[in-house]
Amino acid sequence: MSARVDHLVVAAASLEQGVAWCEATLGVMPAPGGEHLLMGTHNRLLRIATVDYPRAYLEIIAVQPGRHPQRGRRWFDLDDEAVRDKLAQGGPRLLHFVASVPDVQAAVQAWSGLGIRRGTPTAASRMTPRGLLEWQVTLRDDGQRLFDGVLPTLIEWGQVHPASALPESGVTLQSLAIAHPQTETLRAACEAVGLQGVAVKEGRANLCAVLETPKGRRKLASEGL
Repeated sequence: MSARVDHLVVAAASLEQGVAWCEATLGVMPAPGGEHLLMGTHNRLLRIATVDYPRAYLEIIAVQPGRHPQRGRRWFDLDDEAVRDKLAQGGPRLLHFVASVPDVQAAVQAWSGLGIRRGTPTAASRMTPRGLLEWQVTLRDDGQRLFDGVLPTLIEWGQVHPASALPESGVTLQSLAIAHPQTETLRAACEAVGLQGVAVKEGRANLCAVLETPKGRRKLASEGL
């Protein structure tokens, strides 16, 4: 199995704040995204692909006002009180990342053998101007990211990938690293799905992405949130 970095998840208290953060921090306007009716969220997208991360994009995501999840709690801990408070007080933050796999069922089973309950592969979709995007994503009823957000959610795309429709942004992903006290478990998890392009380090929980942008090199970090 060969897993790859699919997208970075930057969460915001509102989508408007996320867009303003993107312009101020990265120097670009994100492209339109869509609504996730299953989760009660909406997003904006930014292509950050390189040779090493060929289909990578950045997702700015927020709870959609007036919408409620159709099952369990929202993904990426967006219903967690501590996460909501931090986003409200400190502004948008790199919160998580998603890895694409060719067979999400097999990947979930591989992690289950390590005692990691990543969640149930669940069919999801959203409409775009180019048609319906469809995927299977691992969801937990409690919405938890696990390992303080540094263990990726897993996704298996259908025939269409959103990055193919995104314009070049001038922002590129240079590196992605995860740190956590449970280093050996994380290394084993990455090896079990063949995850490429992610450095695993020992230390306090942190997800760190380095981006080249029109404003120069920028480092985004979750800082254990």
